Amino acid sequence: MRWWKMLGLAGIMGVAATGVVIARAERRRRAYTPEEIRARLRERVESARADDAQPEGRRS
Repeated sequence: MRWWKMLGLAGIMGVAATGVVIARAERRRRAYTPEEIRARLRERVESARADDAQPEGRRS
C-alpha cells in the first residue's frame, strides 16, 4: 500500500507545481500596462500582414 501513498503525494505535488506555473504566468501577463498590450498587439498584426504580403515562393 505504500506505493499508493507515494503516487498520491506525487500527484498532489504535480498539481501544486502546475498552480505555481499558472500563477507566475498570470502575474507576468498582468504586469503590462494597457498601452503596452495595445502596442504589442499592433506589432503582431503588422507582422502577420507583412508575412501575408510575401510572394508564395518566398515563404519559409
